[in-house]
Amino acid sequence: MNKRFPFKSVLGVALLTGILYFFWQNRNNRAMTFRQQLLKTFYPALLWLTKAGNKNTQFVEQAPTPPPVSFYSLQAMSLNGASFDWAGLKGKKVLIVNTASDCGYTAQYADLQRLYTQYADRLVILGFPCNQFKEQEKGNQQDIASFCQVNYGVTFPLFQKAEVKKGINQHPVYQWLTDPAKNGWNKQEPVWNFSKYLIDEEGRLTHYMDPSISPLDPRLINAIAP
Repeated sequence: MNKRFPFKSVLGVALLTGILYFFWQNRNNRAMTFRQQLLKTFYPALLWLTKAGNKNTQFVEQAPTPPPVSFYSLQAMSLNGASFDWAGLKGKKVLIVNTASDCGYTAQYADLQRLYTQYADRLVILGFPCNQFKEQEKGNQQDIASFCQVNYGVTFPLFQKAEVKKGINQHPVYQWLTDPAKNGWNKQEPVWNFSKYLIDEEGRLTHYMDPSISPLDPRLINAIAP
């Protein structure tokens, strides 16, 4: 007599194991909500599935083009309300990322911090929290600062919440990033949280990357440190 494979039992054990592993991984974490803990735990799976489905994997590279409007003429207010020395970015590459605390890609904060630490001599990362994508950044400036520092040890500059999509309230930095008349070639706006723009040492926009491009993607690493 043939016995049926106990698929449901195996599936149940796998699910229970996954749940137990999730709580064990986050047993000491009291700064994250349940949703945030869940998103962080399953971020690697999300990244793999996104790439496997060939969705949102756009990586655009452009030969350096002198921008009609100087990148160093831009202005933005830091998360703590202080003005930021934009001219101090000269001579370094700059990676600009729109961020969120409740997104499937939020765990990229850890990879961004790792990238920032590893290439501190040549790279500056600028984070712009944004609540435009499914309201995944509802916190105030203090909430955002605490979340990023406690959970991911973020030390790269963060700015006040901004609108990054094209529109009348689009932040001036993102107006520059998404207007060819200002940056020289690119019109692509962020498609979701953790879209990325790379500017070279002379203030020229050279790359746009969709959220599923990891901060540790070899293509990005090669663009930073060829």
